[in-house]
Amino acid sequence: MMDDFPLTLRSVLERAEKLFPNVSVATRAPDRSVRTTTYGQVGQRARRLVSMIRSSGLGPGDRIGTLMWNHSTHLEAYLGVPLAGTVLHTLNLRLPPEHLAYVIDHAHDRWILVDDVLLPLLEKLKDRIHPERILVVPFSGKPVPEGFEDFERVLADHPPAPDLPALGERTAAGLCYTSGTTGHLKGVLYSHRSVILHSLSEAIGLELVQSEAVLEVVPMFHVNAWGLPFTLTMLGARQVLPGPHLDPESLLDLCQEQRVTLAAGVPSVWIGLLEALEKEPGRWKLSPALRMVIGGSAVPESMIRRFDRLGIRVIQGYGMTETTPLLTLSIPKAGTDDGDDDARFRRLARQGLPVPFAEVRLRHGNQELPWDGAAVGELEVRGPWVAREYFEETEPTEKWTTDGWLRTGDVATIDPDGYVEIVDRLKDLVKSGGEWISSVALENVLVSHPSVREAAVIAVPNPKWGERPIAFVVLREGAVASDAELRVLLAARYPKWWVPDEFRFVPSLPKTSTGKVSKLSLRESVARSGASGS
Repeated sequence: MMDDFPLTLRSVLERAEKLFPNVSVATRAPDRSVRTTTYGQVGQRARRLVSMIRSSGLGPGDRIGTLMWNHSTHLEAYLGVPLAGTVLHTLNLRLPPEHLAYVIDHAHDRWILVDDVLLPLLEKLKDRIHPERILVVPFSGKPVPEGFEDFERVLADHPPAPDLPALGERTAAGLCYTSGTTGHLKGVLYSHRSVILHSLSEAIGLELVQSEAVLEVVPMFHVNAWGLPFTLTMLGARQVLPGPHLDPESLLDLCQEQRVTLAAGVPSVWIGLLEALEKEPGRWKLSPALRMVIGGSAVPESMIRRFDRLGIRVIQGYGMTETTPLLTLSIPKAGTDDGDDDARFRRLARQGLPVPFAEVRLRHGNQELPWDGAAVGELEVRGPWVAREYFEETEPTEKWTTDGWLRTGDVATIDPDGYVEIVDRLKDLVKSGGEWISSVALENVLVSHPSVREAAVIAVPNPKWGERPIAFVVLREGAVASDAELRVLLAARYPKWWVPDEFRFVPSLPKTSTGKVSKLSLRESVARSGASGS
């Protein structure tokens, strides 16, 4: 007997406008200054964008691409584009130009909103894309170059829409593409309903409150910035957007100046930030409430411990483009660990408990595996914000099971308390002599060595064993370590046959467009140079 009330972003925007019009949204601009607006102003500009879109001839479901850094105008697009009935297609500016051109073409983006500082990137695509309009956001504050439409001037010509369109909750709101390593990236289309339910679950899982100040380092051009722009607007919490300045000092300065209570980003970002804090422990006065959500790849237990010593709590998150993205969070359950610090850190290093309404299971072949912490199988998931198919995909896929669960491609265990632990990606497991070696497990031990900054383990072909592991190691500045030391470290934790045959010390590890280590690039480098496997 309940009202059939649609779950749409209209409720999110109207709530922020009515209840939190003076709450700030801070942006670091290209010139490093911090510009501040409010939810009231964001709402008015989002409504202007609705008027602008609806008066232009764009119809329901038409895609608008955004090639933009994290800033308040991008937040306005996050709200205004879906509320006009059109679809927000965030473009990953770190993709290779050919991949970026592919997703723009595949999505049939009719408009592109682009930061003026990113016009050189767009220039590389101009002969391969055909949007009807390119609107340039003067993010730098400089005049828009001739030959382009000035987004601000066009927006100013349209009054704020007093009434937002009535949309069904299953109307498409956003489109993101997976960060594949080939030209064939896959699109995931999110509905208003899925975004709203994801935001509600994220707010519960992260224990977010309206008084938060949240630094969104995770890019708004990647998986909806983990849904945070929507969730924080819904709550009326302060948003702190770093623009293009993602170096440790800039991020720490923002944390201090804006009294940030939560920061979100991938491990590669926090490595530099952690080193800066340890190098100059008294330089930044951070909020005692500061905690960090880290996702995108496994967070080593040693990193969690190092942040803990600085008084900063780490929350690990896990998800995928296909899951909007949040699935699990490493939030301790009441009554677990019983004051045992080692047990607490072990749990925090796992991917965590499923958030409300996300369901998980383990499977091997056609068999569902028990939650006993020992059984290892592929993690499968389902829920109201989990995709059931790819956007306009014509090629057959085995990504979904016959009973509708999404196959993540991650190998995991689930303990009796429900904590998920990712063992490895299926494609990254080392299959040696018919047994599995977890590259993630080896990497986590390697980075616990005081001289090791980063590590990556990959499988290479071996005539005797099928595959053997090789480790790539990046040392901290001025530090030294030997093969023998690292072998002893690993042998103390794992069987001798798990220990890599070779250790390669390198100045840095190649990264993907989302900040993860590119193991494909490492495998290609080994193929070119050869491996010394035993």
